[in-house]
Amino acid sequence: MLYDYLAAHILSLHLLIPLAGAIVVLALPRKMERAIKITAIASSVCAFGLTTWLFYAFDTSQNYFQFVEYTVWVPSFNIGYHIGIDGIALLLVALTTFTMPIALIYSSDTVKKRVKEYFFFMLILEIGTLGVFLSLDTILFYIFWEIVLIPMYFIIGIWGGERRIYATVKFFLFTIVGSLLMLVAILWLGFSQHSFFISDFEVLQRVGASLPLNAQMWLFAAFALAFCIKVPVIPFHTWLPDAHTEAPTAGSVILAGLLLKLGTFGLLRYNLILFPRAAIELAPFMCILGIAGIIYGALVSMVQPDMKRVIAYSSVAHLGFVVVGIFSMSAEGMQGAVIQMVNHGLSTGMLFLAVGMIYERRHTRLISEYGGIARVMPRFAVMFALAMLASVGLPGLNGFVGEVLILIGTFKSAILHSWVYASVAAMGVIFAAVYLLGLYKRIFFGPLTNEKNKDLKDLNFRETALLGSIVVFIVWIGFYPSTFLNMSAPTTSAISNYLEHVPTTDRPAPVKADSTKKVAVR
Repeated sequence: MLYDYLAAHILSLHLLIPLAGAIVVLALPRKMERAIKITAIASSVCAFGLTTWLFYAFDTSQNYFQFVEYTVWVPSFNIGYHIGIDGIALLLVALTTFTMPIALIYSSDTVKKRVKEYFFFMLILEIGTLGVFLSLDTILFYIFWEIVLIPMYFIIGIWGGERRIYATVKFFLFTIVGSLLMLVAILWLGFSQHSFFISDFEVLQRVGASLPLNAQMWLFAAFALAFCIKVPVIPFHTWLPDAHTEAPTAGSVILAGLLLKLGTFGLLRYNLILFPRAAIELAPFMCILGIAGIIYGALVSMVQPDMKRVIAYSSVAHLGFVVVGIFSMSAEGMQGAVIQMVNHGLSTGMLFLAVGMIYERRHTRLISEYGGIARVMPRFAVMFALAMLASVGLPGLNGFVGEVLILIGTFKSAILHSWVYASVAAMGVIFAAVYLLGLYKRIFFGPLTNEKNKDLKDLNFRETALLGSIVVFIVWIGFYPSTFLNMSAPTTSAISNYLEHVPTTDRPAPVKADSTKKVAVR
C-alpha cells in the first residue's frame, strides 16, 4: 500500500518534502541554528532518496511522461496542477536533488549570519527548480520559474560579496524582462485557437504546431528570450559573471549547477516542441549564438584575474555547446546536450565548491595570490584537477561524453546541412584546455613564494567527502554513460523524429491517435 501511494504521488513528494522542511525551518527559533541546519539538510537528503527510487522505477523503454499527477486548480481558466516526468526531466531532477544537499552541508559551516533565512531560501530554491522540470502546465511552469528568482535574489543580495547589490539588481532585471515576455506568449498561445484558455502542455503541443509560421516565429522569440537570458546566451550573458562573483559559494554552485539548466531545458522542452517550424527555421541562427558563446566564453576566460570569473565565463562556453546540441535537432546532438547539462552541473559546481574552500582559507580569489600550493594541499590539488579535467573533456570523465555526442550530432544534422558548425564548435575544446590548464598551473605549480600560502591546511574529511561524492558521478558518467543516456534516449529520439515530420507549409499535418507519443507526452 505504501508502494502504491509513493508511485502515485512520488513527484508531489519531491516538492512537499522541501516545502515541509522550509516551513519547519521558518517555525524554529532563530537561536536554534543546529536544528535549522539539520532540518534543511535532512529534507534535501530525503528528496534525493525519493529521486533514487524514482530513478530505478522509471521505465526507460517508454517515451511518454510517467508518474503523471493531475488536479484541476483553477477551473474557470482550465489551469491544473499537472506534473509528470520524462527521461530528460528525470536526469535534471536527479542533478537538483543531488546538488542541493551538498550545497547545504557546505553552507552549514560557512554561513554565519541570518542562518534561518538562508536555509529557508535554499529550500524554496529547490522547490522552484524541481517544479520547473516537473510542470506540464504552462501557468504552473511559469509560477515555478518565477519562484526560483525570489530566493536567488535574496541569497546573492544578503550573503554575497561587496558588490552584491549591483549583481542582484542586474540579475533580477535581466531575468524578469524575459520572463514577462514569456508570460505574454503563454497567454496568447493559450487563447489563440479557442474561446477558452488552454494551459496544458500536451494540448498546446498540437495548438502550437498548427499555427502559421509567422505566429510561431514571434512566440518562439518570446519564449527563447526568457530561456536565453537564463542560460545565458550571448549577448544576454553579462549578468552571469557578476552574479557568480558576488554570490556565496553555495549560491554559485546552485546557480551554475541548476539554475542555468532551466534555460536549456526550456529551449528543449518548449521551443522545439511547441513551435517546431520556427525552431527549424531558426536552428542555424541559434547554433551561431551557441558557437559565439563557446568562443567568446573561452577567450574571455583566458584573461580573467579572478578564479570565480574564469569559471563563470567557462559556463558561457560550456552551455554554448548545449545550445548547439539542442538545435542540431539530431538524436545524438540532443542526447549530448542533455547529458552535458548534467556534466556541467557536476564539474562546474565542483569547481565553484573548490574555489569556495580555498577562499575560506585565504580570503582571496585572485590567481596572482597563489602558486605552488599543491605542495601544501595535495588532496585539494587532486580534487581540483579532476573537476578541471572533466570540464576540459578528458576521455574517461563525464565532459568527454557530452561534447563528443554534441559534435557528432551537429556534424550529421539534417537541419544544419553543414560540417562548419561542428568544426568551429570543436575549437572550444582546445580553448577550454588552454584556459583551464593555465588556471591550474598558476594556482598549484611553480614556487611557493607567497608566505601566506605556506601554512594552508589541506582538505578535511567533510570537504573531501563532499568533493568525492561529485567525483563518483564524474567518473561513472565518463566510464559507463549508458546508465544515464538510457534514461533520456527514448525522449530525445522521439523529439528528433517529431521534428523530422514537421509540415513545411502552413497547413497542419493530420493528428493521429497516438501522435502525442512522438514528443514524449502521455
